[in-house]
Amino acid sequence: MTQGPEFPVEPWALRETSLNRDALAVTESVFALANGHIGMRGTLDEGEPHAVPGTYLNGFYEERPLPHAEAGYGFPESGQTVVNVTDGKLIRLLVVDSPFDINYGTVMSHDRVLDLRSGLLVRRTEWTSPNGHAVRVSSQRLVSFTRRSIAAICYEVEPLDADLYVAVQSDLLANDVLTDGLPSDPRAAAALRSPLSAELADCRNLSAVLVHRTERSRLRMAAGMDHTYDVPEKVQTSLEAAGDLARLTIAARLPKGTRLRLVKFLAYGWSSRRSASALRDQVEGGLATAKLAGWDILAREQREFLDEHWSNADVEIDGDPELQQAVRVAMFHVLQAGVRAEQQPIAAKGLTGPGYDGHTFWDSETFVLPVLTYTAPDAVRDALRWRHSILDMARERARVLRQAGAAFPWRTIHGEECSGYWPAGTAAFHLNADIADATVRYLNATGDVDFDETCGAELLIETGRLWASLGHFNGEQRFRITGVTGPDEYTAIVDDNVFTNLMAQRNLWAAAAAAERQPGVAERLDVSDEEIALWVRAADAMVQPYDERIGVHPQSAGFTHHAEWDFEGTPRSSYPLLLHFPYFEIYRKQVIKQADLVLAMHLRGDAFSAEDKARNFAYYEARTVRDSSLSAATQAVIAAEVGQLDLAYDYWAEAALGDLHNLHNNSGHGLHIASLAGAWTCAVAGFGGMRDHDGRLSFAPRLPPVVTRLRFRLLFRGRSLRVAVGRSEAEYSLAAGEPLTISHHGEEISVAVDAPVTRAIPPAPDVEPVHQPHGAAPRRRAASSVASKD
Repeated sequence: MTQGPEFPVEPWALRETSLNRDALAVTESVFALANGHIGMRGTLDEGEPHAVPGTYLNGFYEERPLPHAEAGYGFPESGQTVVNVTDGKLIRLLVVDSPFDINYGTVMSHDRVLDLRSGLLVRRTEWTSPNGHAVRVSSQRLVSFTRRSIAAICYEVEPLDADLYVAVQSDLLANDVLTDGLPSDPRAAAALRSPLSAELADCRNLSAVLVHRTERSRLRMAAGMDHTYDVPEKVQTSLEAAGDLARLTIAARLPKGTRLRLVKFLAYGWSSRRSASALRDQVEGGLATAKLAGWDILAREQREFLDEHWSNADVEIDGDPELQQAVRVAMFHVLQAGVRAEQQPIAAKGLTGPGYDGHTFWDSETFVLPVLTYTAPDAVRDALRWRHSILDMARERARVLRQAGAAFPWRTIHGEECSGYWPAGTAAFHLNADIADATVRYLNATGDVDFDETCGAELLIETGRLWASLGHFNGEQRFRITGVTGPDEYTAIVDDNVFTNLMAQRNLWAAAAAAERQPGVAERLDVSDEEIALWVRAADAMVQPYDERIGVHPQSAGFTHHAEWDFEGTPRSSYPLLLHFPYFEIYRKQVIKQADLVLAMHLRGDAFSAEDKARNFAYYEARTVRDSSLSAATQAVIAAEVGQLDLAYDYWAEAALGDLHNLHNNSGHGLHIASLAGAWTCAVAGFGGMRDHDGRLSFAPRLPPVVTRLRFRLLFRGRSLRVAVGRSEAEYSLAAGEPLTISHHGEEISVAVDAPVTRAIPPAPDVEPVHQPHGAAPRRRAASSVASKD
């Protein structure tokens, strides 16, 4: 395994104090900046050394053939891959006659920090060239949260020991070739070589624009740059733009004690319809307003945006400084993934890297949107509007599959199905219920009537229709859903997967409620009273398998009768299993890639008794290998609920630190946004015990031994709720909004502004230890290891 870089522990920052060349891909991911529309990996300003110098635009992709060894009806014929678009981050420096390159010369000091409160990536390096000239290079980089199409860099050069001549080259560069730095892994992206064709290049004064187009998807994108600069003496500039390169060169003499300051403004846009000249004009307009505002105002807007966000979303942890840092880093990246996506998807890697081809999956709705629902709800509305925008494609996919309603794609960028593997793709129909679940949660948390009328009700109705056609009533008039795959991708094409059935049940109830709540929408969709009655009947009769022999719910019908996996005989070097064993061998054994039945106990906890949860958790804990980053957070939530607080704490750390420590050995492909979202979920739903069944907030908090206090904030129906959890009591207060009724360990309480409510926390139940597969226990986060980080 490639180890992750080491970061000093700071509450509001992520810092590197030296450049670890062996961990470049990971640091480029964790230092990535994005706003949901633009994503820039955290490469150095000068561009080298690098692993993957990526810049991405949400929704911008190239098509590629998707060959099948044996084609079949309904198999997708083409795939989609995110494009590394024109790189505007590049600012190269020549010191006298030596290029500023930390591979050469001497690095006297290097410090780079991602500031979670300012939203800036700040870098400061002191370097001596091979011929003995010393300079200090400082830069600040932002991708604007308030101006969707804008990024900016403030770049400064200072001579340290003598007067110097320097040249700065500020570039736009397209079709930069990727180096071969990523391992052979199905989770990585397909290679695209020179995916962009040049259409237009224009430059004047200090600005330039390049417009390119993809060959197959026929998408067009534009990147523009403009500049201001300040130098102490005479300066010479030149500007060029042609093909794949635009460059501003500034040559200047810098006396010792002075500096050159360059501010680079960047604007990006793309379209499937607009002309090259229209896109050029669009980015030029964005550049003009950004340049008019200037760097200081852009940076101030960024700080003010984040001040407001953290005031309603921060999680505070006393007792584990490293975990505190990791949770805030995680929340920052989750915010970056979707805050300005504006009817584009939230990909599994966000905009931090090319992993999974830039596709979005079910984990957006199941793991990411719940966090944003309570911290940045506008981003959730926009993400669900994107789902609604591809509803016609989902209807067509359902028609191809001979089903009613809508069947959303398992993995996609634009809306078409891009999964070439049926058992772990199309068969995972639970995605449609996951979308419905996110829709219901958003409506319950916001009361957004306009969204319900324009998008929400239609999403619920069409996904409900899918389940009514996909399932069937058996001879006992119980409703079954057969031949599907649940969240666990090591068990495929099964009958009555409990997670799928319970989520479909909620979807059907929600569809019926939506049709009655929005009669105009129901009439437009030709929903009859008989159809509504069928949905309710199917939901009420949904099968929930139970194995009386051993007193647990089988993950799917018959699962508990499968042969056991030989965990003792499987070395750690053979994980993840998907890279070392044939699926045939995996599918027919009791081995679980990621939480499945355990996830059902979180999202549909209202369908299980406390006793069932404890028995189920112990059974599946012993068979779950966590070959997916999605698993740890869910296991933490249920471990906390059933009283396994130390174990829940270990899993919390795994979810929060997964990318910072590169635990899955693929963080260089991009960050695991759903796992990062799980860092918040562990805090709020795990140790805060928050549940939102039926649109009502309930809490059952308990802390692990190391954490002495936990505080978090939630937005709910116009209120700003504060929860503070201590060892023996919890306090609930409102910072804004009308009084709110919630529950604490089953007791209903009312919270109002200036009227906090404190309640005692009952002791955790006595529990028997649970066990994981051989070699698959999480890293123990003992008090001694935490103290060593202080």
